[in-house]
Amino acid sequence: MKNIPENIIMRAKCIKLVIFDVDGVLSDGKLYYSDNDVECKAFHVHDGAGIVALLQMGIEVAIITKRTSPLLTKRMQHLGVKHVYQGQEDKRIAYADLLKILNLTHDEVAYMGDDIVDLPVLRQVGLSITVANAVPYIAEYTHWQTTLPGGEGAAREACDLILSAQGLLPVLLKQYLT
Repeated sequence: MKNIPENIIMRAKCIKLVIFDVDGVLSDGKLYYSDNDVECKAFHVHDGAGIVALLQMGIEVAIITKRTSPLLTKRMQHLGVKHVYQGQEDKRIAYADLLKILNLTHDEVAYMGDDIVDLPVLRQVGLSITVANAVPYIAEYTHWQTTLPGGEGAAREACDLILSAQGLLPVLLKQYLT
C-alpha cells in the first residue's frame, strides 16, 4: 500500500464493518430528474466490486443515507448488502443500531462520508474516510482521504485499503488468478 500512513493501516486492520454514505460517496452527488420526476443516479462498477469483495472476505457492509431512493434499494440488493438505512436525518441512530445488531465497537467500524451530515458518525468510528472531492473542511475530521472523487472509484479505494491492511487482498486476487 503506497503512501498510506502506518496509523491508517493499523486502524484498517481492525475493521469488521464498513458503512458508506451514498450521494457524493457511492454516487457523484449529482441528482438527475426526468421531466416526469423520475430520479436517475449512477453507481461506479468498481465501487460495487469493492463492496462485493468486502462481503466475500467476511467484512460487513452497511449504507446510511439521509435520502430515500428505490434505485439505491435495487443496487444494494444486487450487491448483497443487507444493512441499508435510508431516510436517516440523524445518522447516529442507524449507526448505534448497527453496533448493537452486529455486536461491534467503534474501533471495528469504518465510515465513509463527504459532507456535514456525516460528521457525527465520522467522529465516532475507528476509521473515518472521505472522498477527494468532499466538502473541504470534512477532511479535517477524518483519518484518511481518497485520491479519487465520490462516485468514481473512491469507495473501491477504501475497500482495497481495508482488504490490503487485513492481508485479504492477495486471498481475493488468488480466486481470480487460479
